[in-house]
Amino acid sequence: MSKPNGETLPKVLIVDDEPFNVEYLVQELEDFGVESITGANGQEALDQIEKEYPDVVLLDIMMPVMDGFEALDKIKSSETMRDIPVIVISAMSDMEQIVKGIELGAEDYLPKPFDPVLLRARLKASLEKKRLRDMEKTYFEGLEREMEIGREIQAGFLPRDFPQIKGWEIAHYFEAAREVSGDFFDLFKLPEGKIAVVLGDVTDKGVGAALYMALYRSLIRVYLSNNSTGRDLSIAELLADAAKSTNDYICQIHESEKFLTAFISVLDPATGELDYVSAGHDHPYLINAENMITELEPTGPAIGIMEGAEFAAKSITLTPGAILLLYSDGITDVQSEQEEIFGAGNLLSLVSKGKGSAKTLVETLVAETKAFMGEAKQFDDMTLMAIGRDKT
Repeated sequence: MSKPNGETLPKVLIVDDEPFNVEYLVQELEDFGVESITGANGQEALDQIEKEYPDVVLLDIMMPVMDGFEALDKIKSSETMRDIPVIVISAMSDMEQIVKGIELGAEDYLPKPFDPVLLRARLKASLEKKRLRDMEKTYFEGLEREMEIGREIQAGFLPRDFPQIKGWEIAHYFEAAREVSGDFFDLFKLPEGKIAVVLGDVTDKGVGAALYMALYRSLIRVYLSNNSTGRDLSIAELLADAAKSTNDYICQIHESEKFLTAFISVLDPATGELDYVSAGHDHPYLINAENMITELEPTGPAIGIMEGAEFAAKSITLTPGAILLLYSDGITDVQSEQEEIFGAGNLLSLVSKGKGSAKTLVETLVAETKAFMGEAKQFDDMTLMAIGRDKT
């Protein structure tokens, strides 16, 4: 049934085993601008809700087959029905039943004998509540879709396929704590066969961190890719300049607390030499063929905190059989169901047990952190990347 302007009338489900009560309520609502549908017991109420999905339910308590309490409990326990306002009908003298109905989730009550003014007032309030709930649901569904679009866009920022480098294996893992992430990783080719390798973590989580993640990633990629200024920078100088330029741009242009910790590096696959800037980032591990582990200390502060900060570059060599492990603090900050922290100690202990290949190392670390987490909710974005050089 529709209004003259084409809008659909609100539906009110009247459930009572007394035909006189049903007829009275239907008549009272004829001029109220609603469409009335009816049921004679709790089971019919559930069937009508599934079929018609009304905007409000007027529900009697004492009925055969299924009473109002059981029907109300099923309505409010259902994912699809629980947002429908329910007004329980009971004699004013039976306050215990009214209280039980409210405790089970009913939004209001209507005493017998019916008062037309009270009936319309409480029905109007419930219809408004349903309208607001529908608006809220529509809003959150739209927001959820927007977040999904954001997740898809952000996923496009991350490399889908790494460059295939003869004699090298690259493995990675990434999982956002929310729909979008402040973590990122990047790997792309530079001139003369060199490879840029970047892993970063913007403070906090969610949309704000994700927006700055896109900005930081783009700036670093541009600064590393564009060395055509005539300055003829060495790789070490290029890395330090990229970190400094990104830092100063953020500090000058953007007033935000979303700073970045990052490991920014350039690998020469031919020699295994890797120049890097570690900007306040969690210590990467260099694991040689004999399973000796070196922690790479930061060479500068986090990016985006203080204008004019200086960043130094260092150099290491990945000898045959070596693996470089990069990770974000979402790995070490994993929490168990008992709220215990996984920690850097557990990570180092796992790495010390033997690494196998880069892929095996990443898979082992993911499995162990997931097992430690159990059923606990993921606390932070989790990112891993391992770069391994063949032994021969």
